[in-house]
Amino acid sequence: MADHSSSSGGALSGGALSALLGEGTPAPGETFGVMGMFDTPADLFHACEKLRDKGYVHFDAQTPFPVHGLEKAMGLKPTKIPYISLMGGAVGLISGIALTYYCNTDYPLNVAGKPPFSWQIYIPIYFELTILLTALATFVALWAMCGLPRFFHPTMTHKSFSRTTTDGFFIVVEAKDAKFNLAKTGALLTDLGAKDVEEVLA
Repeated sequence: MADHSSSSGGALSGGALSALLGEGTPAPGETFGVMGMFDTPADLFHACEKLRDKGYVHFDAQTPFPVHGLEKAMGLKPTKIPYISLMGGAVGLISGIALTYYCNTDYPLNVAGKPPFSWQIYIPIYFELTILLTALATFVALWAMCGLPRFFHPTMTHKSFSRTTTDGFFIVVEAKDAKFNLAKTGALLTDLGAKDVEEVLA
């Protein structure tokens, strides 16, 4: 590939742009992967199992509705979102306790003879802050881990992509996978029952 960059500030070369986007991220116009469509969830499920068993790691499935057990068929690891949510909730609870404790010890008031820090009356505050920070941590972490917002994805260039929201079940094997070979991987998808197998560009 010719390098069209120049010392005067020309366009970045494919390699430089890939480095800028991140390791393993293809530059625009480069091969993102190979993609094929399956007719039924069962066909997609078994194809994912075959890809997983053959050692493929960087592949994804796109379906119009959730397919039970698909994450196991793909060999995906459990998500870290629950741990992030738990940490967010813990921070919210500790913050609520610290806030109410500080306010009552810094400026104590004698109300009906109760102790300056009577934590029972602040349970609604603890509850609300715990839920609030759990929700915020979950939302931010989910968007960050999924790379959202994303207004374009290379799979959108597949000629049958519009069926992914109706009756199409797709698998895309990414070019960054160590076992990826455009011809061989495409032939494998065809052997597994995929239709409209084609290369998708970044």
